[in-house]
Amino acid sequence: MAANKSGIRNSDAGLTMEDLARMAGVSKITVSRALRDSPLVTPETREKIRQLASEQGYRLNVSARNLRMGRSYSVAVVVEMTPVKGRPMSDPYPLELLGGITQELTTAGYSVVLTSKHLLDTAPVQGADGMILLGQGSHSEAAHALQQTSLPLVVWGAPEPGGHYIVVGSDNRAGGASAAHRFIEQGRRKLVFLGDVDHAEVQERCAGFINTIGEQGSVHILRPKAFTFEAGFECMSALLKKKGTHVDGVFAASDTLAMGAIRALAEKELRVPEAVSVIGYDDTPSAASFVPPLTSVHQYLRDGGVLLAKKMLALIEGQPVQSEMLPTTLMVRHT
Repeated sequence: MAANKSGIRNSDAGLTMEDLARMAGVSKITVSRALRDSPLVTPETREKIRQLASEQGYRLNVSARNLRMGRSYSVAVVVEMTPVKGRPMSDPYPLELLGGITQELTTAGYSVVLTSKHLLDTAPVQGADGMILLGQGSHSEAAHALQQTSLPLVVWGAPEPGGHYIVVGSDNRAGGASAAHRFIEQGRRKLVFLGDVDHAEVQERCAGFINTIGEQGSVHILRPKAFTFEAGFECMSALLKKKGTHVDGVFAASDTLAMGAIRALAEKELRVPEAVSVIGYDDTPSAASFVPPLTSVHQYLRDGGVLLAKKMLALIEGQPVQSEMLPTTLMVRHT
């Protein structure tokens, strides 16, 4: 059974994909999508075309198509974070981003190669048509490393001065500002920012927070080197052990850090929110179920994943692409 110029292996009848499209009463691209099981084609039409192709002895020759097009029709998704006990890969970040990415890429007929920054030299990654990086890393090291490849690159994170790659992310400055406005409304003045500002996204959250507080309060920055409950607890505990320390508001760069800080405050018998207000970031499902329910800045991660994939597909097609930031929303709860 030979392959014709359309990348379809056909029977001895010598039919082309155009012939199959005419027989089905649809376009050639619809036939191609149906044979790839694309959700862009209705289930009824997919079944009709697949049945017709089966009767004619057709099947999609993916390798031939990819070779002809000079593409692998795959995108490597690189996760920058290193999974640890307090921050597993099963957390909403990065799973919600991955869900949006996978939805958009598979709909367009692309496969997703999931990997880490330590496995960039593997064949599936090297053969990909582009890379999506989830997280820039400390001092944007991960983004700079992936820039060394010749592949199109889209990064989830924050814009970097002089950065020559496309960024999709949340408006972290606005997120930080919304936390500051909340504290100002509550009359909180002795504030703590809890997060590692070596990360571009965290730096933006901190800048938005401090700039909005301005002269209306003081901000002490604590820099845990992880985004975990334990890191938040240890940093906050260390601060509270110092004599003369007075805190009435804590803004944490993640929900897990915020929860750790609340535990440290509780051990010092500082009630939340009566004595100290606490705001987290990410609005994970555990934020709403935490006791007390955690006020947090919501990120639209699934929408971010879809947008990352759209930008990547546009880059692969040679279309002009610009960085884009998504809005954030402060979810006010009990803290």
